[in-house]
Amino acid sequence: MIITVEDRPSALLELLWLREAYGLHPEGDDLPPLLIHTPDPAEKTVDDATREKWAGAWTRIWHAAAAHAGRERDPQLLERLHGTALGGAERMALLSELVGPTWDDEFGRDALEDPSYRRWAESSMEEFHASRPRSLADSPEHRDLEALVPAWRAGLTQIVVIPCQGEHARTLNSNALLVTEGTRADSDRYRRALAAFGS
Repeated sequence: MIITVEDRPSALLELLWLREAYGLHPEGDDLPPLLIHTPDPAEKTVDDATREKWAGAWTRIWHAAAAHAGRERDPQLLERLHGTALGGAERMALLSELVGPTWDDEFGRDALEDPSYRRWAESSMEEFHASRPRSLADSPEHRDLEALVPAWRAGLTQIVVIPCQGEHARTLNSNALLVTEGTRADSDRYRRALAAFGS
């Protein structure tokens, strides 16, 4: 049994930060809860029309990026990437396939080039490293193996974890489950999420 845990999904982390730092209020189904650690507001200012346009696009980009985060990786992709010419169309297509949909694709990188983002990313990375299990036996997957095995038999191979508040879990596709850190850290919540996978 092989289960991959993606606990630093960069495209999703960027989107979560953008939503809160710029005060976006996207609408839609199955949106994640707020971040555990609220970032400082972005220092860059945007007008209401821009904020409304961003909020309108955020849900669509979130769903596309989350679906990509849950995809099984093609083990040959990096090898194929290294065999392409720098700046070539094939290389750009392979990079896009590897990274998946991002905010940058539609709006560029400018909104993320903000001191608030750098501070939040650094502090969340420090906390992430401090909270990592010290051994396999300490991992939530080992702790809740009884619930993990049936989910794996139902097709689960990838768990995507986001640093958001409360209990939240969503099946991303036939092999992937998205959960909050709080869901994964709490055995009862995690077992509920695993039991719901594939049903």
